[in-house]
Amino acid sequence: MTGFDLIVRGGRVVTPQGVLAADIGVRAGRIAEVGTLAGDAARELDAAGRIVLPGGVDVHCHIEQRSGMGRMNADTFETATRSALIGGTTTTISFAAQEKGERLSDRVADYAARARAGAMTDHAFHLTVSDPSVPGFADDLNGLIAAGHRSIKLFTTYNIALADRQILDVMAVARAAGALVCVHAENDALIGWTRDALLSRGLTRPVHHAVSHPRLAEIEAVERMIRFAEFLGTPVMLFHISTSEAAEAIRAARARGVPIRAETCPHYLFMTSDVLDRPGIEGAKWMCSPPQRTEADQAALWAALGDGTLDLVSSDHAPYRFDASGKLSDGPAAPFPAIANGLPGLETRMPLMFDALAPTGDAGLLDLARLTADVPARIYGLPTKGRIAAGMDADLVLWDPDRQTTWADDDLHDNVGYNPWAGRRLRGWPVTVLRRGKVVVEDGTLRSGPGEGRWLPRDAIGIATAPPSAEIALLEATP
Repeated sequence: MTGFDLIVRGGRVVTPQGVLAADIGVRAGRIAEVGTLAGDAARELDAAGRIVLPGGVDVHCHIEQRSGMGRMNADTFETATRSALIGGTTTTISFAAQEKGERLSDRVADYAARARAGAMTDHAFHLTVSDPSVPGFADDLNGLIAAGHRSIKLFTTYNIALADRQILDVMAVARAAGALVCVHAENDALIGWTRDALLSRGLTRPVHHAVSHPRLAEIEAVERMIRFAEFLGTPVMLFHISTSEAAEAIRAARARGVPIRAETCPHYLFMTSDVLDRPGIEGAKWMCSPPQRTEADQAALWAALGDGTLDLVSSDHAPYRFDASGKLSDGPAAPFPAIANGLPGLETRMPLMFDALAPTGDAGLLDLARLTADVPARIYGLPTKGRIAAGMDADLVLWDPDRQTTWADDDLHDNVGYNPWAGRRLRGWPVTVLRRGKVVVEDGTLRSGPGEGRWLPRDAIGIATAPPSAEIALLEATP
């Protein structure tokens, strides 16, 4: 059988085996063949002069979500996933965030309905747990995991933090049920103490936000979560690593077999805390948690991505408008603790990473596909996503490697109203995007509609778990 629905011809195709001069044949939304194709097709795309990458898989984005401070994200599923597609991302995992007193299953049903109506990317959800005391919580969590929601997010800080005992309880359920536990790991006491000390001295500007999140707050909580994972043998993903010391703790843990995974984000790779030091309240646009750190931390994070200590790069898309609906909801003179934390990133992650890695040649292109698509898909249980190979979903992005772009103040396609990377000049641009073989972006123009994305149920997370501690082994051996 040689007929294809679509052939992408003549591109430099980034596959797990290497960068190939090849065609891609698509049939029924899947990649049927990669190579030199002589067959015919209902449609052909000319990829000459283009680099063909797998569609980005962004596994950490906040969409249509209320924060622990009670602020609503700027983006709906429609606006966020529109932005994602235009930036070369075709699969997203966002958060179904439980509120206090609420059943997890009720929250998931609400998010699922909104995503069905609006999402243009294929998508899944993390289950954000903030209240395990609600009646029937364990049964609810087990049922959702069995239904395909295979990742759980926990916080060690803010007003949605779980106590250590609660974290261990959730991790035990996850281990037994085949789910990955994802943790925002910062020490709440260190942050609270430092914040209050700053405020008492009248140090309230956005630049002081970075000081209020001591690097030791991340280091301590990361080390604590590593020990919890080691004790239970539960796979854990540590979100948005920002410090060299946390990366080193993860490196040491992985060397001794602890089932730890970890990610970082573009704002830690390409920004320092200096971005917060702007006149007046302007620095609020760049406030996120953890905050940006130093150039030395950037170098350490790049090294950790290179040696596999850090597995992937996510956006941590957390969009708030720079007005009374978002960042400035407590007024234009609000102290830093009253300012919503987060940056838009769904549209910018892939271009930033392409600009950084593609110029280094084939090795850089392979790293780009690995960090932004392949590894995220494999870790989070998405077996048909993240790679260009026969049998995979035809999620493809054709990049013009020579196109140069300078971002402007408000040129993204989300609902945020500002671009935190304004003024940055990039080389390389996603000109054509396919989702399951359908062209959804053509020369920067959206060709998809709301609700065309699919929910992705996931099987048990495919991470090898280390043996638990001797105490847990003894408990499990005892009837």
